[in-house]
Amino acid sequence: MKFQYKEDHPFEYRKKEGEKIRKKYPDRVPVIVEKAPKARVPDLDKRKYLVPSDLTVGQFYFLIRKRIHLRPEDALFFFVNNTIPPTSATMGQLYEVSLAHLFLPLLECLEECISSLKGS
Repeated sequence: MKFQYKEDHPFEYRKKEGEKIRKKYPDRVPVIVEKAPKARVPDLDKRKYLVPSDLTVGQFYFLIRKRIHLRPEDALFFFVNNTIPPTSATMGQLYEVSLAHLFLPLLECLEECISSLKGS
Protein backbone atom coordinates (compact mmCIF):
# COMPACT_ATOMS: atom_id res chain seq x y z
CA MET A 1 0.00 0.00 0.00
CA LYS A 2 1.44 3.35 -1.02
CA PHE A 3 0.90 6.47 1.00
CA GLN A 4 0.23 9.65 -0.94
CA TYR A 5 2.10 11.70 1.68
CA LYS A 6 5.25 9.64 1.06
CA GLU A 7 4.78 10.05 -2.69
CA ASP A 8 4.37 13.83 -2.38
CA HIS A 9 7.24 14.46 0.05
CA PRO A 10 10.77 13.08 -0.35
CA PHE A 11 12.38 11.26 2.56
CA GLU A 12 14.71 14.15 3.45
CA TYR A 13 11.76 16.52 3.81
CA ARG A 14 9.83 14.03 5.95
CA LYS A 15 12.92 13.38 8.07
CA LYS A 16 13.57 17.08 8.66
CA GLU A 17 9.92 17.81 9.45
CA GLY A 18 9.58 14.76 11.72
CA GLU A 19 12.72 15.61 13.69
CA LYS A 20 11.63 19.24 14.07
CA ILE A 21 8.22 18.21 15.39
CA ARG A 22 9.65 15.62 17.82
CA LYS A 23 12.19 18.15 19.12
CA LYS A 24 9.52 20.79 19.71
CA TYR A 25 6.90 18.34 21.06
CA PRO A 26 8.76 15.34 22.57
CA ASP A 27 5.62 14.02 24.27
CA ARG A 28 3.62 13.94 21.03
CA VAL A 29 3.62 11.76 17.93
CA PRO A 30 3.18 13.01 14.36
CA VAL A 31 0.56 10.87 12.61
CA ILE A 32 -0.43 10.73 8.95
CA VAL A 33 -3.91 9.31 8.31
CA GLU A 34 -4.81 8.38 4.75
CA LYS A 35 -7.83 6.65 3.31
CA ALA A 36 -7.48 3.30 1.57
CA PRO A 37 -8.10 3.62 -2.19
CA LYS A 38 -11.40 1.69 -2.20
CA ALA A 39 -12.61 2.87 1.20
CA ARG A 40 -15.98 4.53 1.41
CA VAL A 41 -14.92 6.53 4.45
CA PRO A 42 -15.78 10.23 4.35
CA ASP A 43 -12.78 12.45 3.67
CA LEU A 44 -10.96 13.90 6.64
CA ASP A 45 -10.43 17.64 6.74
CA LYS A 46 -6.70 17.02 7.30
CA ARG A 47 -4.32 14.09 7.20
CA LYS A 48 -1.61 15.24 9.61
CA TYR A 49 -2.20 15.00 13.36
CA LEU A 50 -0.04 15.60 16.41
CA VAL A 51 -1.29 13.37 19.21
CA PRO A 52 -0.12 12.62 22.76
CA SER A 53 2.23 9.62 22.92
CA ASP A 54 0.10 8.01 25.62
CA LEU A 55 -3.13 8.22 23.58
CA THR A 56 -4.34 4.69 22.86
CA VAL A 57 -5.29 3.47 19.42
CA GLY A 58 -8.84 3.03 20.73
CA GLN A 59 -8.99 6.68 21.78
CA PHE A 60 -7.62 7.71 18.38
CA TYR A 61 -10.32 5.62 16.67
CA PHE A 62 -12.90 7.56 18.68
CA LEU A 63 -11.40 10.92 17.64
CA ILE A 64 -11.30 10.04 13.95
CA ARG A 65 -14.80 8.51 13.98
CA LYS A 66 -16.07 11.75 15.49
CA ARG A 67 -14.27 13.89 12.89
CA ILE A 68 -15.78 11.97 9.96
CA HIS A 69 -19.20 11.56 11.58
CA LEU A 70 -19.13 7.79 11.20
CA ARG A 71 -22.24 5.88 12.27
CA PRO A 72 -21.82 3.56 15.28
CA GLU A 73 -22.66 0.50 13.18
CA ASP A 74 -19.86 1.22 10.66
CA ALA A 75 -16.58 -0.57 11.37
CA LEU A 76 -13.42 1.49 10.96
CA PHE A 77 -9.95 -0.04 10.75
CA PHE A 78 -6.46 1.43 10.90
CA PHE A 79 -3.44 -0.32 9.46
CA VAL A 80 0.17 0.23 10.46
CA ASN A 81 2.67 -1.69 8.33
CA ASN A 82 -0.22 -3.77 6.90
CA THR A 83 -1.33 -4.82 10.39
CA ILE A 84 -4.32 -3.76 12.48
CA PRO A 85 -2.82 -2.47 15.74
CA PRO A 86 -4.34 -3.47 19.10
CA THR A 87 -6.67 -0.82 20.50
CA SER A 88 -4.80 -0.93 23.81
CA ALA A 89 -1.47 0.05 22.20
CA THR A 90 -0.39 3.65 22.60
CA MET A 91 0.36 5.88 19.65
CA GLY A 92 3.89 6.25 21.08
CA GLN A 93 4.40 2.48 20.91
CA LEU A 94 3.22 2.39 17.30
CA TYR A 95 5.48 5.32 16.44
CA GLU A 96 8.53 3.49 17.80
CA VAL A 97 7.74 0.47 15.61
CA SER A 98 7.31 2.70 12.57
CA LEU A 99 10.25 5.04 13.27
CA ALA A 100 11.75 4.57 9.80
CA HIS A 101 8.95 6.76 8.44
CA LEU A 102 9.48 9.57 11.03
CA PHE A 103 5.71 9.89 11.02
CA LEU A 104 3.25 7.23 12.06
CA PRO A 105 1.46 6.36 8.82
CA LEU A 106 -2.07 5.06 9.40
CA LEU A 107 -4.36 3.78 6.70
CA GLU A 108 -8.08 3.95 7.39
CA CYS A 109 -10.85 1.97 5.80
CA LEU A 110 -14.29 0.57 6.47
CA GLU A 111 -15.04 -3.13 6.68
CA GLU A 112 -15.77 -3.51 2.94
CA CYS A 113 -12.25 -2.50 1.90
CA ILE A 114 -10.48 -5.14 4.03
CA SER A 115 -10.79 -7.83 1.34
CA SER A 116 -9.46 -5.50 -1.34
CA LEU A 117 -6.42 -4.68 0.82
CA LYS A 118 -5.67 -8.36 1.37
CA GLY A 119 -5.50 -8.81 -2.37
CA SER A 120 -2.94 -6.02 -2.89
